Amino acid sequence: MSHTLSLEYPENLPDALHMSRAEFEQEARLAMAAKLFETGKLSSGQAARLIGMARVAFLSELGRLGVSAIQIEPDELAQDLAAAEAAAGDHPRQ
Repeated sequence: MSHTLSLEYPENLPDALHMSRAEFEQEARLAMAAKLFETGKLSSGQAARLIGMARVAFLSELGRLGVSAIQIEPDELAQDLAAAEAAAGDHPRQ
């Protein structure tokens, strides 16, 4: 089962943004999906499916919107770095 979300916007808004109506509506859908991804509400795959886009295409669009494709919490990053440093310490450099 799927649902539809409607959004009213001024008729002249796409023109003001130098976009066609279809371009504006696709950009709005992309912005919504990117924000839901950025806030951790959706995975990249879920966000891409939401707007009918391939996951790789969605991830490549994120940079244009100023959203990092890698969403990681600071403490998770610190743990990953500590584990990498520990692993590097276990192996001598060549």
